[in-house]
Amino acid sequence: MTAFDTGLVSEQLAHPSSGERFPSPVPPGTGWPGDLATYTTPVATDAPAVATLAAGTDLPELTARSSVCRACPRLVAWREEVAVIKRRSFAGQPYWGRPVPGFGDGAPRLLVVGLAPAAHGGNRTGRIFTGDRSGDWLFAALYRAGFASQPESLHAADGLRVSAARVVAAVRCAPPGNAPAPAERDACSPWLDREVQLTLSSLRAVVALGSYAWAAALRALSRNGLGVPSPRPRFGHGTEVSVERVRLLGCYHPSQQNTFTGKLTEAMLDEVFQRAAELVSVPGRAT
Repeated sequence: MTAFDTGLVSEQLAHPSSGERFPSPVPPGTGWPGDLATYTTPVATDAPAVATLAAGTDLPELTARSSVCRACPRLVAWREEVAVIKRRSFAGQPYWGRPVPGFGDGAPRLLVVGLAPAAHGGNRTGRIFTGDRSGDWLFAALYRAGFASQPESLHAADGLRVSAARVVAAVRCAPPGNAPAPAERDACSPWLDREVQLTLSSLRAVVALGSYAWAAALRALSRNGLGVPSPRPRFGHGTEVSVERVRLLGCYHPSQQNTFTGKLTEAMLDEVFQRAAELVSVPGRAT
């Protein structure tokens, strides 16, 4: 399948940076900042098609194909409903409303793995961990550790550059209740598996944001031929595990629940990413 047709019609609204007008969800190839897909990009409509389309691609094509995936009906319906109805505070903006691909260096030494895009964050902006409080925490920490060019990630045209690191989600669509079903997780996994495969030659460390991302990272590393310790290591904040030459670090997810309650503090987040910078030989940022 190559045609991308949501069946939804929405008012065209101005992008907050470029001012160009887009409907929600945003069709591929219409000029959204950073969108690598076109109208002819192949679209996966079920789990076997995801596996087929992820295999054998390079990173730009993988990014494009993953960004138009329609394999999971529940997730497709939810992300597009959110894009059309919108949160009141963003009612004047277009919503991406599509799967959110990986973002960052094409040959990363560090991979940051999260659970899934936020409904009014990445699902709105089209960039992972962008436009919500979790992203505010994450990119500020990446900036302080020397990976990001600026401490804020506001939208896909804000000039942010990430060096030596790449940020990805285990599940590429925003899920209802932030809870993908096991079948949805499994259907989406070839996108992550291939992204790990394509970056494995440069990869030295992985930061898993939460237990879900920890399990997904271990599965992706294992499916790419790396020997995972047995029994499988359990997630914990600050936990470090060697998966052959790749070092896996656990970090509490910078969700509002964790940051508002103090379960995760700025200092705790910085400690993990400063350790990651040390492992991959990124000098950090002078303060």
